[in-house]
Amino acid sequence: MNTHDIQPGSYRPQDQLYVWALVNPASPALVGELRLSPLVPDCAVFTYAPEWWNFPLSEDLPLIAGQDFSVGERNSVPGALDDARPDRWGERIIRHIERPARLSVLEMLLFAGDDRFGALGISVSAEQYIPRRIGPYPQLSDLAPLAQAVEDVQQQAPITPHIQRLVQPGVTLGGARPKALLQMPDGPCVVKFSELDDPVDTPSIEHATMTLAVMAGITVASTGLLPLAPRHGKARHALTIQRFDRQGGLRLHCLSAHTVLRAARLPESYSALAMVLLRLGHPDRQAAMREELFKRMVFNILMDNTDDHERNHCLRLGFDGYYELAPAFDVVPSLQNLGYQAMAVGAQGTESTLDNALSEHNEFGISANRAHALVADVARTVDQWHTHFLHQGVCAADMELLRASIDRDALRLQRKAFCST
Repeated sequence: MNTHDIQPGSYRPQDQLYVWALVNPASPALVGELRLSPLVPDCAVFTYAPEWWNFPLSEDLPLIAGQDFSVGERNSVPGALDDARPDRWGERIIRHIERPARLSVLEMLLFAGDDRFGALGISVSAEQYIPRRIGPYPQLSDLAPLAQAVEDVQQQAPITPHIQRLVQPGVTLGGARPKALLQMPDGPCVVKFSELDDPVDTPSIEHATMTLAVMAGITVASTGLLPLAPRHGKARHALTIQRFDRQGGLRLHCLSAHTVLRAARLPESYSALAMVLLRLGHPDRQAAMREELFKRMVFNILMDNTDDHERNHCLRLGFDGYYELAPAFDVVPSLQNLGYQAMAVGAQGTESTLDNALSEHNEFGISANRAHALVADVARTVDQWHTHFLHQGVCAADMELLRASIDRDALRLQRKAFCST
């Protein structure tokens, strides 16, 4: 195999891969070695390189020379390296389009490509950074064929060179929704598409939800809409998302809430994540971050975003050595009317009620009066959702479905109770 041109067809399975830090992509730094466990099937083992003493990748990967780290379970990768894996859409692309000779966790890491989420890279060499390079990225002029290629993948259409050129493994945290990198005039961004069976124009609704969150005082990843050709007379869009794991030409090390909570042996709850921020965040910024996390929780409840699982929350490492709460992303009504969140909210577990959210306000370092004021602020913003969504161009048919979810009694009555306070 020519290691300078890692292609699925010529790739020979590697028993060792190497983790590099790409904080400055012009100066990659070797972090350590990954290999498959001889004891547990499809389980990765990580060891730091002797020269890496910059920072631990996550709390469950402390800087201990010669220490082997492993989860000890099938299909597992330890610590922060789990966040370097492709998301479910990316795995789908690797399995069905890339099709390397082996499909272990090592191949999933390698074939996710050079421009994955965060600052870590995977190489076949310990001497120099030799990743699986993907590109050039589609241009804005490629949007229509890119959207068609994404649909072809969903329909399991025959794989053509055109599809292979346009569709790459996923580059973000999150789930299975189709996405790609798109080269925009001001740099690459993530572009997301609807699933074929989505009942609504999900990108348009996500953009409206994210911009409403800004009105509620929540920091979000910047989004935009790109029009696509209508289907069955209904308008369609793609959603662009500015990458918050990049700063100029530098890459930021990021950890999902899944990783930080697992490392701290804490439950998957908002209050536990608030506790992590108290330990990892800068002392001058901890209070503001924990308060914002509380507002995000309340916003998710009132907007019926029940897909707020721990991989849809993220911390990023600043150049001062402290972690901060990254901008919110993947914030969109789930339209399922479940009545419970993906992460625990308060004393009543995942129950989607404001009383439950207020039950553990002390865990966020917020007084009872302040917590009620924050809930009231978010509730008043959400109460404007209908006008805001119409202004953002959400169509009438989609508004009816949204109204049946966001304005159902279980949420509307809670919201109205705080709007007047």
